[in-house]
Amino acid sequence: MTTGELAQDSPGQKIKRRIKRRIKRAMGPWGVFLQGFIDNPVMVGSIIPSSRFTVAKMLAPVQWDLCKLFVEYGPGVGTFCRPVLDRLRRDGHLIVIDTNPLYIDFLKATITDSRFTAVLGSAADVEEIVRACGFDHADYVLSGLPFSTLPSGVGPAIAAATHRVLRPGGAFLVYQFSAKARDFMAKHFTRIDAGFEWLNVLPCKLFWGWKD
Repeated sequence: MTTGELAQDSPGQKIKRRIKRRIKRAMGPWGVFLQGFIDNPVMVGSIIPSSRFTVAKMLAPVQWDLCKLFVEYGPGVGTFCRPVLDRLRRDGHLIVIDTNPLYIDFLKATITDSRFTAVLGSAADVEEIVRACGFDHADYVLSGLPFSTLPSGVGPAIAAATHRVLRPGGAFLVYQFSAKARDFMAKHFTRIDAGFEWLNVLPCKLFWGWKD
């Protein structure tokens, strides 16, 4: 925002901006997540981050000793990032991709692990992003993106690109409030394991698509 734009703001707008900053500071990561949801609910999909129960169940099938590159779409404020880094091997790497600069800036400022890279971009471009980071493929890809509300064509493009970027034996891990993501996954992944987590707001469906 330029000085000229600030000068044009009404007193009411300035007050609202100050209130938003104070709420965000008071709530910490939750405040950042909430602001991201308010700004773009279609891309965030949930008003609060996933529960620790969802995180644990979603990551349980991962073979961490074989994981050199883990990719996450829609990391938000890092609800999965820290658990992934805690489990990831010392020479592994985590790349997160989000279209919201608010989340990317927050993650860059709060996660200093050398194995972590935050990229502002689209999950549909995962192949180019992975190559730009110096990798040929990913071992696992995690997504909490709301497939049922993504713009037309984006969901299928993400599912196809994810299948291409995964190594054989790798998996696409998806948690959703609806089963729509499974429809996109089924076109590329012949084996899809399914689960459910009640202890989440809202309870969510879990899918693990394995690449043969």
